[in-house]
Amino acid sequence: MKTAEDFVAFGRASMDALVKSSHIWTIGMQDLSKQVAASAQASFDESLTVFKAFSALNTPKDALDMQANMARVGLEKAVSETGKLTDASVKLAEQAMAPLTAQMNLVAEKFAKVG
Repeated sequence: MKTAEDFVAFGRASMDALVKSSHIWTIGMQDLSKQVAASAQASFDESLTVFKAFSALNTPKDALDMQANMARVGLEKAVSETGKLTDASVKLAEQAMAPLTAQMNLVAEKFAKVG
């Protein structure tokens, strides 16, 4: 009887860990999606500003200089945004796995005591 109760408790705790992990993942993915959308909106707004600035240029040299500067700034922003997104994704994965890892550690300890 005790073994059956242990299995039921194990199943319930495992399900709770899975639900908690899924909740963390869902909320985290929503946050990441918001970050990506905000970055895309900022990029779009910046593109409009640059387009307006291009129309005010007087010489081809000014246009080339501006284009070179935009390319440099764009690359720097892309690298920065990618780094932020990567860091946030890794952190989310760690947070989402924490409840499952904790549950598996408890199970391993319990089986180690039994064995």
